Amino acid sequence: MTADVQRLIGFYRSPLGRIARALVREQVVALAHDVQGKRVLGLGFATPYLRFTLDQAERVLAFMPSRQGASAWPREGPSHTVLCDPLEMPLTDAAIDLTIAIHAIEHVADAEELMRELWRITAPNGDLILVVPRRRGIWAQRDNTPFGQGSPYSGGQLDKLLREHGFVPVSWRAGLFVPPFQSSFVLKSTRLFERLGRVFGPAMSGVICVRARKQAFPAIPRRQREERFVRVPGMSAATARQG
Repeated sequence: MTADVQRLIGFYRSPLGRIARALVREQVVALAHDVQGKRVLGLGFATPYLRFTLDQAERVLAFMPSRQGASAWPREGPSHTVLCDPLEMPLTDAAIDLTIAIHAIEHVADAEELMRELWRITAPNGDLILVVPRRRGIWAQRDNTPFGQGSPYSGGQLDKLLREHGFVPVSWRAGLFVPPFQSSFVLKSTRLFERLGRVFGPAMSGVICVRARKQAFPAIPRRQREERFVRVPGMSAATARQG
């Protein structure tokens, strides 16, 4: 494992990491709705948030960027993890019904190219859930957690990026109102901070969570590539399963 994936694993094993996972997972599950029979992809380091899909989805894949490194997941049974280039994912066109991207888009050098690739692999009527650090949020200002790494986004920037690349936002949620401090007071007062944060509004949150629906045609054509290798079998194009 590389140092990057080891740091991610270490964070999610810490008390603050366990709290962050629980709070963000609430938003992800609410946005995902019913995943029964769907083909689900976790992109970036999304495995802390994917367990709810294992017993319901037709198939679950966890793609981790080669620069980040990968770890086997889940702990029990065969691994669902694939180490790959997120700008050239080993999938056929229109193969995925729902992508959950966490610790992903803020770390790529070319976010627009990633969005084109996400549009390519998403089935008609398929959806994309993005969780990204809020640009002016306190989590983005501190580098002691993974949410303080990479390029954070404002809601307006994220909306523009999605719409310009063939996705229409359908639902927004805010998460992580608790401060990113490993103090006993913060760790014991998580729900208090969450309630207070929601009183003051989404601007106080640490992450933006959005679900977007794929449009029929891409707003910006994908750059031409000479060759595309498909390494994951049995992922033929399909219309997304409706929950």
